[in-house]
Amino acid sequence: MPAGRPSESRILRLYRKSLSLYPLEFREEYCLVFSDRWREERSPAGLLIVCLEALAGVLREAPKEHWNMILQDLRYAIRILRRDSAMTLAAIVILALGIGSTTLVFSLANGLLLRPLPYVQPDRLVAVEEYNPKNPSEFGSVPFPNSMDVSARTQLLENFGAYGQGAATLRGDGAAEQVLGASLTSPVFRALGVAPLLGRVLALADDDPNGPKVVILGEELWRRRYGSDPRIVGRSIEIGQSRRTVIGVMPANFHFPARAELWMPLQLDAAKVPRTDYGLQAMARLKPGVSVEQASAEAQSLLQQIHRDHPAADNGWRMRAVPLRDSFSVDYRKAVITLLAAVTILLLLACANVSNLLLVKASVRAREMAVRMALGATRRRLIRQLISESVILGLTGGALGVGLAYAGLPALLSLIPVELPRWMDFSVDARLLFFALAVSLVTSFGFGIAPAFGSSGGDLTAALKDGSRGAGSGLRQKLLRNALVAGEVALCVILLAGAGLTVRSFFAMTHQSLGYRPEHVLSLEVSYPWKRYPDGPQAHEMLRRLTTEVDSVPGIASSAFSSGIPLHDGWWRIFTVEGRPRSLKDMPLVSHVVITPGYFRTLQIPLLQGREFAEADFAQPHVLIVTQRFAKQNWPGESAIGKRIRFGPPKDNEPWHTIVGVVADNKHEGMKGIAKPAVYLPYSADNTPASLLARATGDPLKIAQAIEARIAGVDPDFAISHVLTLPQLIERVTWQDHFLSVLFAAFAAMALGLAAVGLYAVLSYTVSLHTHEIGIRMALGASSSSVRYLLLRQGLGLAGAGLCAGMIAALALTQLLKAQLYEISPMDPPTYLAALVVLIAVAALAAFLPARRATRVDPVIALRCE
Repeated sequence: MPAGRPSESRILRLYRKSLSLYPLEFREEYCLVFSDRWREERSPAGLLIVCLEALAGVLREAPKEHWNMILQDLRYAIRILRRDSAMTLAAIVILALGIGSTTLVFSLANGLLLRPLPYVQPDRLVAVEEYNPKNPSEFGSVPFPNSMDVSARTQLLENFGAYGQGAATLRGDGAAEQVLGASLTSPVFRALGVAPLLGRVLALADDDPNGPKVVILGEELWRRRYGSDPRIVGRSIEIGQSRRTVIGVMPANFHFPARAELWMPLQLDAAKVPRTDYGLQAMARLKPGVSVEQASAEAQSLLQQIHRDHPAADNGWRMRAVPLRDSFSVDYRKAVITLLAAVTILLLLACANVSNLLLVKASVRAREMAVRMALGATRRRLIRQLISESVILGLTGGALGVGLAYAGLPALLSLIPVELPRWMDFSVDARLLFFALAVSLVTSFGFGIAPAFGSSGGDLTAALKDGSRGAGSGLRQKLLRNALVAGEVALCVILLAGAGLTVRSFFAMTHQSLGYRPEHVLSLEVSYPWKRYPDGPQAHEMLRRLTTEVDSVPGIASSAFSSGIPLHDGWWRIFTVEGRPRSLKDMPLVSHVVITPGYFRTLQIPLLQGREFAEADFAQPHVLIVTQRFAKQNWPGESAIGKRIRFGPPKDNEPWHTIVGVVADNKHEGMKGIAKPAVYLPYSADNTPASLLARATGDPLKIAQAIEARIAGVDPDFAISHVLTLPQLIERVTWQDHFLSVLFAAFAAMALGLAAVGLYAVLSYTVSLHTHEIGIRMALGASSSSVRYLLLRQGLGLAGAGLCAGMIAALALTQLLKAQLYEISPMDPPTYLAALVVLIAVAALAAFLPARRATRVDPVIALRCE
C-alpha cells in the first residue's frame, strides 16, 4: 500500500454502512463496484474523489431506488388485488365499515372532548364549583357571596366571575320573543377574551347593583330582530320587566354559555344573597404557570376560610377548579368514551376479518411465493410486497370510510332531538383527518402482518411439491385462521351483550311508570309582561283568565299552571320539620313546585290523602301537598296531614307550612333513579307560575295553535315558547340513552355480519381445500348427513370457543356500562342468553351453507380433478 493511502478495509466498512440507505438488493453490487474503483485509483486526490462521488451517489440515488421499489411494489399490488376483485372488494367494504364507524365516533369525541373551545387560550379557563363530598352528584353551583369572596382573595386565578342563564323576553320591534340569555359579572367577558363586533363588553361599573341597565346582543339576534341596525349601540330595548341600553354586539361565533343570544350584568348585592342559594356558576382564568391542581387546592382553602368567617353557612361542601372544557362536557363524557370503546372492538373485528381473508388468499398464493423465493427474492422483499397490498387495502378502505363518516354524521346528529351547545363543533378538521389516516395505516399493518409473515415463511420444497392442492394449508396457518374466527365471535359477543343491555335499559326507562300519564298532555312556557301583571291579585286574575280561556278550547279536558314542566320542574331548598331542629350541615334538601288548582287532575297524579289545592289557598298560601315518599321519610308510620315544615336556614325564620294533602310519588326531575321526594305549594302573591300544562282528549299538537291564539287574545305581549307534548319532552330527556342504544345496536349488527362472514369464509375455504378428501369419503360410502355434520361440528366448535371467551370478556367489560344502565344489571341473564341464541343461530347458518355445498360434491368429478 502506498504511503499515506488509507486502509481499503476501513474505507470499505464505512461505505458498507452508508449503503444501508439502499434497498438490500443493491448493497452487494454497489460494494463491489466501489472496491474495484478504489483499487484502480492511485493518487490521494483520486481516492478522495472516489469517496465523495460514492457518498454523493448514496445520498442521491438511495431515496430514488427506495421510491422506485415502492412504486414497483404498489403497481404489482394493484395488479394482484385487481386479479381477485371479489376478495378485494369485500376487504375494502369491511375496512370502510370499521374505519368509517371509528371515524364517525371519533368526530363526536373530537367535537365534545378535544376541539379547543372558541375562546382565547381556552386551556387556561377553569370552572370553579362547590360539591357535596357525601353525594358526588351534587356539584356545579356556587353561592354568589362565596364567589365574590373567592374572587377577592385568590392569588392564583384572575378574571374570576359568576354567571347564570335563563330565558329573556324581548318586546317591541315585532312580536314578543323569548330567547336564551345569560346574566354575568364583567370578569367573565375578560376571561373569555372575545372582542365585540360593535360597542363594548361589560365593565366593572356595570356590576354595581344600582348600575346602568345595559345589554349585549349576539350577532344573529341583532341581524334577525333588529335588521343589522348599525346604530343599535345606545338604543333602548325592552327586555323582561325593564328597558335596557344596548352597549355592544358579540360576533356570531360567540355563545356563552350554551346557546345564549344576549348578555346582561348580574348586578347582585352579595350582602343580600343567602350563602345557601346555589344557582350560579363560576369561572376564571389560571394565572400563567398555575396548574388546575394548585387552583383547586387554593379554592378549597378559601372556602374553608369563608366557612370559618360565616359558620352558619358551613354545610360541609368543598370547592374545586376543573378545566372549563371538562365542566361543559361532563354530561357527555361517559357516553362518548363508552362508544369509543365499542367502536374499537368493531374495528378489531373488521381487522380480524380482513386478516382471515388475506390468510386464505395467502394459502392459495403459497406456490407463487415459493417460486419467487426460488428465483432469488428475499423474504424481506416478499413481506414488503404483501404489506404494500395491505396498505392499499387499508388506505382505500380508510378513504371510503371517511366518506361514509362524513355522509353519516348529519344522520347521526339527527338522532339528537335537542339543540346542542354552540361550542360543540363536529366539522372535519386536521385532527380528524390525521386520526383517519393513522387508523388506516395502523389497521393496514394490523391485519396484514400475520398473512405477510405466514405466507413468506413456509417450507419452500413442500410448497413447490404440493402444487395447488393443499398449498399453504399447514397446521400453523390453520390454527391462526381458526383463532381469528374464534376471536371475531368473542368480540361479537361483547358488542351483542352491550347492545342488548343498552336497548333493554332504554326500554325499561321509557316504559316505566312515571307516577302520571304523559299521553295527550301539551306543555308550553308563557312569559308575562310583569309590569302589567305583578305578583299579587293582578297576576292571580290573569292566571284565572288564562286557565278559563285554555279550558274553553274544544278538545281540552283540563289545564293548570306550574313553576316548571315535569322532568324539568322544581327547585331545591333546605327545610326543617317542626319539632326536629337540625344544624345547617344536616338539613336535607327537597324539590318544590308551585302549582295552580287542577295540576294533579291534568297530570292524573293520584291523591292519596287529604285534599287538593283550591282557589281559596291563594289568600292563605302557607299550605303544602307532599309526595308519599316525602311523607314516609319524615313521618314513618304516621299521617303527614297537619304536620308542618319550614324552608330555609333557621336564622331566616321563614313561615311554617302545613301539609293538607299527600299524592303518589312521581318523576318530576329526571327519568333515572327512584322518584325523589317533592312538595307542592299553591300559587300565591309571591309566586306566579309560568308553565302551562293542558290535557287534550286527542292529539294535543293539533290544538296547540288554538291554545296559543287564546293566550295571545288575553294579551298579545305574552311570549309563548317551548311548545311540546310530554312524550316529546321524555324523548328529549332520554336522548343520550336512545343514542347509545341505537349506535350499540348498529355496531352489534355489523359485528354479527362480520363474524358470520369470517366463519363462512373459513369453512368455505376448508371445503375447497378438502374437496378431494370429501370425494373419497363419499366414494367409500359416507352419507351426505355425515359430511354435513363433520363441517357443522367444525364451524360450531369455532363459534363455541369464541362464545366462551366472549362471555367472559363481556361480563368484565360491560361493567363499564353500569352508569349508563337503568334498572338493568350489567350481568343481566336474559341479555346474555339472547346474545348466545342469536350467535349460535347465525353461526349455524354460516356453517350450514358451506356444509350443504360440500355434500353436493360429485365423487367422480372430485377424484378426476385430482
